[in-house]
Amino acid sequence: MQVRPIKTHRVSPGESVESILDKHLPRLSERTIVVITSKIVSLCQNRIVPKQEVLDKKDLVLKEADAYLDEEESSRRYGIYLTLKNKILIPTAGIDESNANDAYILYPENIPETVNQIWAYLKKRDGLSEIGVVLSDSHTTHLRRGVTGVGLGWCGFFPLHNYIGEPDLFGKPLRVSMSNLLDGIASAAVLVMGEGSEQTPICLVEQLDKIQFQDRPPTPEELSLITIEPQEDIYEPILKHARWVRKLIVLHKETL
Repeated sequence: MQVRPIKTHRVSPGESVESILDKHLPRLSERTIVVITSKIVSLCQNRIVPKQEVLDKKDLVLKEADAYLDEEESSRRYGIYLTLKNKILIPTAGIDESNANDAYILYPENIPETVNQIWAYLKKRDGLSEIGVVLSDSHTTHLRRGVTGVGLGWCGFFPLHNYIGEPDLFGKPLRVSMSNLLDGIASAAVLVMGEGSEQTPICLVEQLDKIQFQDRPPTPEELSLITIEPQEDIYEPILKHARWVRKLIVLHKETL
């Protein structure tokens, strides 16, 4: 696998994603996956809120979150709030203050549709039949320091590699193993993109095995495959007993 970061100009609010890609992306090869950090898409969508317009960051977080943890200890300790956004367990509903010029940057709107449009544009621009697009973000892992990458959206390939039924080294069929290709690609890209002033918000991932490219956007059923309902998650005992305040989703039927 080859992972190549692409340096860009400093993106300003209201720019066109397509113009940024045309300015900095060379003609792409078949079976390339283009990873774009969600922050520049948010900037292009003007998904920013100046800090002087926000009296209390908590109000903005609770407005953006699908669900939030009704606990004050975490916010007192780190100044963050534990939330669910787009079925991802993530601090502060994904709101970012880094490289934001005294503003809050929110998650992009209509992520699946946005990624589909970028995919269709690049596919037509370079006359490709097999190309993928991933919208990435940085993400914390429970009980681990530092951040890795997570895929917020994708198009042009199947996001999982299923090992179920395949034999292990000793011929025993695997029962539950799947590789999360989407988040693996996002993590590799975020690693080389960096978290500071690198100014490399786009990454090209090439020569990647196990990718099943698709000549269409993902279906609603495929979009649902990458997430798992909390009651089916191995961490369900923790999620179940936390005091969640829900807006758009239900965490556990016993909490209704």
